[in-house]
Amino acid sequence: MNELSGEASKMEIQRHGLSIGIERINNNLYLFIKVIGKLTHDDYQTITPMLNGALEGINTPEVNVLFDAIELEGWELRAAWDDLKLALSHGKKFKKIAILGGKKYLKYASSIGTWFTSGEIKNFDDATNAYQWLSDQ
Repeated sequence: MNELSGEASKMEIQRHGLSIGIERINNNLYLFIKVIGKLTHDDYQTITPMLNGALEGINTPEVNVLFDAIELEGWELRAAWDDLKLALSHGKKFKKIAILGGKKYLKYASSIGTWFTSGEIKNFDDATNAYQWLSDQ
């Protein structure tokens, strides 16, 4: 084995990403967000225009959100500020927010999030229970 292949085998692969899905089922609007890694300010530069466009014109709480944070590793400080600004601008549009992931800081974040949204926020360890709660009227 040469030095180059030895170095390559020592490199750690770091995944980072954000995916968003928006779906209307019957008369309900669902927003699906999945995060992998640590959220950055650049992530919010990408996501904010998409969310602004998707939520434009919604005046009453009618959006259900599934935030899949199972692989979330946290926020950069500036990204946390971006998250707060996003919550302040759209918080009244959410009916229910299901946060998927059992990390303790997510439970604290969801408690703080209730100050900025008119909808219910609930944490789940299981996706099936989260989907069921979102679909219950």
